[in-house]
Amino acid sequence: DCPNRQEILGTLKQVQKLLSAHEASCLQSLRNLRKKINSLQSSAGKQIAKPVNSTCPKLDAPINGRKLGKSHSVGHEVHFLCDHGYEIVGSESRVCQESLTWTGQHPTCRDFSECASSPCLNGGTCVDKVNKFSCVCAKGWAGETCQSPVPTFFITRTNTSAGSASAASTLPAATAGMHVRPSRCTTVQGTTHCTCEQGYTISGRDSYSCTDIDECEVFHNGPAGKLCLHKCINTAGGYRCSCPAGYNVTNGRSCKDIDECATRQNNCPKDQMCVNTYGGFQCVQVDCPKIPHATYVKTSPTRCERNPCPLDNRACSQTPNVFSYHYLAVVSNLSAPRVMFRISAQRKLGDMLRFTLLGGGQVRRHFTVQRSDHQTGQLMLVSPVQGPITLEAEVEMSELEKRVQLGRYLTKITMFVSQYEF
Repeated sequence: DCPNRQEILGTLKQVQKLLSAHEASCLQSLRNLRKKINSLQSSAGKQIAKPVNSTCPKLDAPINGRKLGKSHSVGHEVHFLCDHGYEIVGSESRVCQESLTWTGQHPTCRDFSECASSPCLNGGTCVDKVNKFSCVCAKGWAGETCQSPVPTFFITRTNTSAGSASAASTLPAATAGMHVRPSRCTTVQGTTHCTCEQGYTISGRDSYSCTDIDECEVFHNGPAGKLCLHKCINTAGGYRCSCPAGYNVTNGRSCKDIDECATRQNNCPKDQMCVNTYGGFQCVQVDCPKIPHATYVKTSPTRCERNPCPLDNRACSQTPNVFSYHYLAVVSNLSAPRVMFRISAQRKLGDMLRFTLLGGGQVRRHFTVQRSDHQTGQLMLVSPVQGPITLEAEVEMSELEKRVQLGRYLTKITMFVSQYEF
């Protein structure tokens, strides 16, 4: 009797578990052996007199920062971190060279000003705070960045005296073709007073007719700015605001994105994942990469892990251990600098982690990678991005032990930048 397909798959899974356990055991044995060798070298080195001037000059930690690494011997690295609310200027890492000099420049920690990008609009004053800012808005403006004009409504009155010409209107005359309504007039002691209902004004020469006020044009040119964040549509006696496709009107004037993924207003196939974006959505499908000498299996909808490598296959061991995929919705012209994504090691095997931004062109023009602590790196937006555009940033995290690579982890971050800023 031949085994069926399910029995064969079960057997293969057991073999894979055995291989994984064997690989983990071998790696642990190699680490233990490396530690014993290092210990023997250390104890043997203590008995040998150190040559004079065999180390680089001592490096001090920057003010408002700290230094990682105590050894100043040739080939050793030291790393510098800044305290919360400060950014590093200079070399993040320095290596002791054969010439007994350090690579790079000694770093300093500079106060990170959230107001450096002038986020407050329309004459607002920025107040710097720890990792955030607030805006003191000028008169007639409101909102987090003073981006919203405070709506004002006019009721225009024009008084006329009997037998005399009408007084000038306080608002410009309406254009031809607008709605016209009669005014309400009363005569007191021989003097006639005419008024219009809200949204209308006395028209030019005819003191008894009221024409519609185009609020969109008046507020567009007035000190309070626009009434609507996107588009203003004039109506008889008033106005209304509209938003582009993919947005709903909120608070009568703002625009809020519609989450097509949460409300099931999308047409993504079952084998694809729906990602909500500002003004729309994207259907994405994560396929594990095909790389020579290595195979990958999907362990979650956005994560692919490498199958165990044979012990004698060095090419396989040099390939990335994990590929992870992340998708972000970003508004156009987002203020910078700004942290967009953080990458951290779940468990630490080596003595150092290295974070690298891969690729070039637009990615390096808009992004950089910085270390926030010993085990965490962060993708930083350094200049605003004008949408609509899709950007892909790839960050590599390398795990090192005595400068020997133990593992590589690739994080692919796709950003869908919208056309609009709200």
